[in-house]
Amino acid sequence: MKTIRLFFRLALFGLFATLWLLAGVYLYLSPNLPDVETLRDVQLQTPMRVYTREGDLIGQFGEQKRSPLPFGEIPEQFIQALLAAEDDNFFQHRGIDVMGLMRAVSELVLTGEKVSGGSTLTMQVARNYFLSQERTFMRKFNEILLAIEIERALDKQEIFELYFNRVFLGHRAYGFEAASQVYYGKGIASLDLAQHAMLAGIPKAPSRNNPLSGPEAGKQRRNWILGRMRELGYIDQDAYLSAVEQPVTASHHGAKLSFSAHYAAEMARQEMLDRYGMDAYNDGYHVYTTISSNLQPMARRAVIDGLITYDKRHGYRGPEQRLPPPDGEEDNTPLWRDTLRETAVIADLLPAIVTDVLEDRFLLLLGDDSELELLWENGPAQAAPYRSENSTGAPPKTPQALFSVGDLIRITRDEEGDWQLAQVPAAQSALVSLAADDGAILSIVGGMGFELSKFNRATQAQRQPGSNFKPFLYSAALEAGFTAASIVNDAPIVLADSSLEDIWRPENDSGKFFGPTRLRWALTKSRNLVSIRLLQQLGMDKLIAYAERFGFDTTKFAPDLSLALGTHSMSPLELAAGYAVLANGGYRVEPYLISRVDNMAGETVYQARPLTVCHDCEEEADADKSQELSIEEIIAEPGERETELPVAPRIMDERVNFIMNSILRDVITRGTGRRALVLERGDIGGKTGTTNGPMDAWFSGFNPDVVTTTWVGFDNYTPLGRREFGGTAALPIWIDYMREALKGSPERERPLPPGIIHVRIDPETGLLAKSGQRNAIFEYFLEENVPAQQAEDNTPGGTNQVREDLLKDIF
Repeated sequence: MKTIRLFFRLALFGLFATLWLLAGVYLYLSPNLPDVETLRDVQLQTPMRVYTREGDLIGQFGEQKRSPLPFGEIPEQFIQALLAAEDDNFFQHRGIDVMGLMRAVSELVLTGEKVSGGSTLTMQVARNYFLSQERTFMRKFNEILLAIEIERALDKQEIFELYFNRVFLGHRAYGFEAASQVYYGKGIASLDLAQHAMLAGIPKAPSRNNPLSGPEAGKQRRNWILGRMRELGYIDQDAYLSAVEQPVTASHHGAKLSFSAHYAAEMARQEMLDRYGMDAYNDGYHVYTTISSNLQPMARRAVIDGLITYDKRHGYRGPEQRLPPPDGEEDNTPLWRDTLRETAVIADLLPAIVTDVLEDRFLLLLGDDSELELLWENGPAQAAPYRSENSTGAPPKTPQALFSVGDLIRITRDEEGDWQLAQVPAAQSALVSLAADDGAILSIVGGMGFELSKFNRATQAQRQPGSNFKPFLYSAALEAGFTAASIVNDAPIVLADSSLEDIWRPENDSGKFFGPTRLRWALTKSRNLVSIRLLQQLGMDKLIAYAERFGFDTTKFAPDLSLALGTHSMSPLELAAGYAVLANGGYRVEPYLISRVDNMAGETVYQARPLTVCHDCEEEADADKSQELSIEEIIAEPGERETELPVAPRIMDERVNFIMNSILRDVITRGTGRRALVLERGDIGGKTGTTNGPMDAWFSGFNPDVVTTTWVGFDNYTPLGRREFGGTAALPIWIDYMREALKGSPERERPLPPGIIHVRIDPETGLLAKSGQRNAIFEYFLEENVPAQQAEDNTPGGTNQVREDLLKDIF
């Protein structure tokens, strides 16, 4: 009896001592515990997502892949799988599992290390949000105390949601919804039982149990969880047996983009980084751009097709690599497979290795280990070898003369689905398309493929525009008093300009000279010598000042006569912005890409306010008016917020703009842009551009709604070939794109502005036509610049600029 009483007293003393010890630990640790109320406002690191204007995902940026879900959207079956794996008493306990915890504490006391788990989901939330991962006795006590506090502050659904969205699950995936996307390419609601159990097994050992790094270990853990679900009554025997028989179906999935728009997404990323710093990657911003979901894929396709068409004209350059073939007992197949895995697919051009060369076909190995046949007549027989940019050799006569075993080549499917020989073009291209009335970037392509080169030629390349710049020279001349009928001599010229290094003898592209020429016809036919003489008469200072209105960086303009031929450098985006002024009636707009930024809560934190053309406004806004909403404006009441967009300022006489549009439409109907007649539209205008070499080929064109610039050239500034011009290399890309951009839109006739006179003139002199003159043509004039003379009147003098032009010396 005494022994029993002694044992009872000792037990009671031990209990009180334990309680005193726990109370002391609590009093010691509790003042330093973080406030669990902060969990209500926790902000998970969530990547930035970039969308088109229609809401299609085109980019995702951030170190952690995360897609938070509220508890109500988590599938019941997955909740059961996770409880079976981690904490089946979660909805009954108050934060700690006493039996499991006592086991873990005893192990810590005896060994100093954590041997088995005793953590509930609540304790794991405490650890993931507030504590480190070190395995110490004091951290475990902090974890217990925090779990109790969390249970007091939050309900079970809130705690489960915090765990679900925070836990690390391998391959940069945080949270189960993100892991579902990474491993299975779809949301967790779309997964089956076996896949739910696989995900639920990852938290125990994310690096070992995830289905990519450790498929066997992951499968064993999955099957154990399925067994626990059966024991707990979550699933029946049939469901269990069916699930454990399922193979591991996971594979790595990146962000599921709607389509390829990498150059646009990268531009948005850089702008967000400039605006918000590194927080842009983690604060879950939703960035809505001006990119059109319909037009962006069309732009990419037009660039790819245009480059491939150009490339085919210049011959086949041979295999990309020549890998060693099998040699005796040495098997080079592993090397081939590694090379294929490391070789990117560029613009749907697949890498393949020749494994055998037969009489009428090649056997090929692809990157997914599949094999196929490439028939001799499907491209190889016509693969004339590249000799130079101006010549090709004779096509090969036999398959053996073209390829050997081990050659790495490119293939693609044609419209009928047959495999064809291909190659990645050596030339590059860019396309940028803007909404004419506000500068919104509708589509932008910076090269053949982002996988090939991340250099964005649409915004970063500085290339000479050549004749693509001439419309700005001719517009400056019209505003200075010249007319579309002014006569300038197209004849040889030799210049010794101090700003040029040597004697300069410019020529027309054709090498011919055509004598006295009207300005309209000179621009339509892109006559270089007329343009140079026009700049001589206008003056370089006037041109530079006029070009500055369009937003061009004139500090880079060399003050010499070569400006008339576009020898200064600029990007395709800068040029497109200048052409937007020609397209929209003469108003300055600024290109912009991001239209709106929302935070994770769906609140708009940035709204673009672009300068916008207002054709009916009586007053035009100053060019310096703010283009962005301030934070104060965003949070203001709707009634207090300024809703009207700033009005784009007029920088070009609307009459001059009308006449220039008329001339640029002639470029399409009668000049260097005649290929565009296939579009069968009367409201389009544009201008070709070709630089010396030729090294750059351009076409910029528009209708009143859309303006698009295309460029083709080599990054290393080598020539395109003597038969390549803006009209042959760049214009076809523009046509393919604009065919889709203008599809279904009605033609828009430009109204005749006040102050324009439409009269008949003599095409030889530019003066008023004689009565009954048969070859007379109509021309537009500013009312103050209508010729005062008729063709038969040769009296010198007068105030009209045309008469002055006719009396100037022929240079």
